[in-house]
Amino acid sequence: QVQLVESGGGLVQPGGSLRLSCAASESISSMNVMGWYRQAPGKERELVAVFSYGGSTNYADSVKGRFTISRDNAGNTVYLQMNSLKPEDTAVYYCHSRRLSRGVLGLREYAFWGQGTQVTVSS
Repeated sequence: QVQLVESGGGLVQPGGSLRLSCAASESISSMNVMGWYRQAPGKERELVAVFSYGGSTNYADSVKGRFTISRDNAGNTVYLQMNSLKPEDTAVYYCHSRRLSRGVLGLREYAFWGQGTQVTVSS
């Protein structure tokens, strides 16, 4: 099983910045999809920013221009730089990855989740 460990969450004022980190136990270059989701109280978990198939990026409309996803393949780490934070960004942020693996029965996709890190944006 792939282990994902998030860090960098905390309390920040509106307009402030945070950088989240996700350390993976395996090579992130082997992941077909890797990045960040979030879940606010009373709401469903939603995509924030991911590296998708082919290395392209996919951002939620609500964070475009404010958040930037990046990666360090050598360090098996994915980052989320969050700028111009808003109260509506308050949520638990989860690192997520998916990987296609070839086995006896053929291709199969596996999904992995970190434990989550709390981000609170408040005055």
